[in-house]
Amino acid sequence: MLSTMKKKLILIALLLSCGLFLLALRDSAPARRPNIIVIMADDLGFSDLACYGGEIQTPNLDYLANNGLRYTQFYNTSRCCPTRASLLTGLYNHQAGIGRMTDAENEPGYLGRLGDNTVTLAEVLKAGGYHTAMSGKWHVSNTIRQKTPQEQMDWLNHQRDFGPFSPIEQYPTNRGFEKFFGTIWGVVDFFDPFSLVSGTEPIKNVPENYYHTDAINDTAVAYIKEYARSSQPFFLYVAENAPHWPLQALPEDIAKYEDTYKAGWDAIRTARYQRMIKLGLIDPSKTKLPPAGNGPSWQENPTKEWDAKAMAVHAAMIDRMDQGIGRIISTLRQTGQLENTLILFLSDNGASAENCAAYGPGFDRPGKTRDGRTIAYPTQKRVMPGPQTSFASIGPRWAQVANTPYQYWKEESYEGGVHTPMIAFWPKGITANKGGFSSHVGHVMDFMNTFIELSGATYPATRNDLPVPPSTGISLVTSFNDKRSVGHTVLFNEHFGAKYARLNNWKLVATRRDSLPHLYNLAEDRTEMNDLSGKYPEKVKELDSLWWHWATASQVVRSR
Repeated sequence: MLSTMKKKLILIALLLSCGLFLLALRDSAPARRPNIIVIMADDLGFSDLACYGGEIQTPNLDYLANNGLRYTQFYNTSRCCPTRASLLTGLYNHQAGIGRMTDAENEPGYLGRLGDNTVTLAEVLKAGGYHTAMSGKWHVSNTIRQKTPQEQMDWLNHQRDFGPFSPIEQYPTNRGFEKFFGTIWGVVDFFDPFSLVSGTEPIKNVPENYYHTDAINDTAVAYIKEYARSSQPFFLYVAENAPHWPLQALPEDIAKYEDTYKAGWDAIRTARYQRMIKLGLIDPSKTKLPPAGNGPSWQENPTKEWDAKAMAVHAAMIDRMDQGIGRIISTLRQTGQLENTLILFLSDNGASAENCAAYGPGFDRPGKTRDGRTIAYPTQKRVMPGPQTSFASIGPRWAQVANTPYQYWKEESYEGGVHTPMIAFWPKGITANKGGFSSHVGHVMDFMNTFIELSGATYPATRNDLPVPPSTGISLVTSFNDKRSVGHTVLFNEHFGAKYARLNNWKLVATRRDSLPHLYNLAEDRTEMNDLSGKYPEKVKELDSLWWHWATASQVVRSR
């Protein structure tokens, strides 16, 4: 019989060998693929976030930036639905079917919806073994309109039900997302949004004290909690509506910024520029601050009170979005998912100079609340922005501030329209310059190849027997681990006639009103102030030729 001591020694040896075996098994097992979360703001300016030079309180996005990467040359397609189409498909937006807006037109680049021959990130990742969910703004399907203006207004005002907001086959849950909560259309009343659905079912009443930004982020939190219990990784697309007009925010958030913008647009813009220099985000020798836009100085502005309040509401909407993103981060941490989750945050375009009040109610803008209160469209700035009963926007002077230091705004192909702040955060996977900046030239269409590389999913050759165009994006993964990563050497854009071609640091760009394009050297002139088209006509010709070649190949026809 073995002695008690010998038995103990044998037991210890067995336990040790089992432990070593388990360790070896763990080390030899393939690493778990990362969860992926894309968070996209709507009409956020390049310098609105504190980590990009702004005065708005964004501690949670600052946390992601300070522990990840901030990109200084990342691009969108200058407007809401085209950018979403490009992001979701890994293609230029015309190739994806949305060259303009969501009206159905009888041309391949202008379907007003995602083409039948395109695949979405959700479809690719779901086929690769990921859970997929979306919360927020869809805006890549054909918007259905009613036969008469009165029927349209009754629908927008929640007085009549006319069925689906888009063809059901175009809803997110029919394009790869297992779950969806959000709006099918683009514009929302933040307190009672039109076109709100869960899956494909319309949500016909919202709870008391509903605020849409909170609902988007809290739904994302619920999805994370559910998927954290699964052995499968997940892909979550959080498409915020904030801070797109109408300017509507909660009073407690507006109060934080009650006095902030009384200094005026000139002072705020200069302060942002100086903070960007201090952060190391821009080099002032190569990134000059352009002159202020047309219109009165702040001192001569007759509507100071209204304009200061408008920007305060814009800030409040961003602040509330950041609070919700904080809950997303906390939930990832509490469920043990944070270390191996790639979070990408960006904006769909530059801040908007639109005057949404000028159009009044119609198409996608209601005239009354559900309970019958009239909604004001304050063209004379006599009704203050903020509550549900006001539809207003910040206008061009504040849009220029939001896009500091770049020129122009949403819809245009100048840097103020197409240049987005972009943050990448992934504790387990990013090693390059954490807390710093990446000059990698990236584009929203790059997400497709990035996620394929990280997930091991396959980009299909066909969808429903139709050939799928090859992705025009490139993977961002090299930029996560190499601060010298270059990215795209050639990029293009077109939207309602506004267009650009970029070759290395040369950029040929035109607004929708220009008869001739302008040429800039972005290596020395990031804010596009010194037009070199007269000095380098051969470079103009070269880039113009490249643009037309791209336009022909990408189904662009409207600029001919």
